[in-house]
Amino acid sequence: QVQLVESGGGLVQAGGSLRLSCAASVNGYDMGWFRQAPGKEREFVATIRWSRGTTYYVDSVKGRFAISRDNAKNTVYLQMNSLKPEDTAAYYCAASRNTYGRYYAPNVYDYWGQGTQVTVSS
Repeated sequence: QVQLVESGGGLVQAGGSLRLSCAASVNGYDMGWFRQAPGKEREFVATIRWSRGTTYYVDSVKGRFAISRDNAKNTVYLQMNSLKPEDTAAYYCAASRNTYGRYYAPNVYDYWGQGTQVTVSS
């Protein structure tokens, strides 16, 4: 059973930064970050593919967030800069054997972490 453990969430003022980490019990997977605010659907944030490290982002975070991975540590990171109140959500790490180009769809991910809360105050 693959385990994903997120950390790094917290409370930050608008314009601040946070770095989320996701420690995985395996490697070789495409890794993604999603977020879900109260009363809203789970939203794709970013993905990094295993094969070439190709990255994808939702438009609302481009230029502010950066996803990266350390394969030696089986850990994926989400560096979040210039945070806005609308970034407030629970952030989830997810792993997929192969996203097949549908990296934005939650149902292509096989495993999920428990989530970490990010709250951005105005």
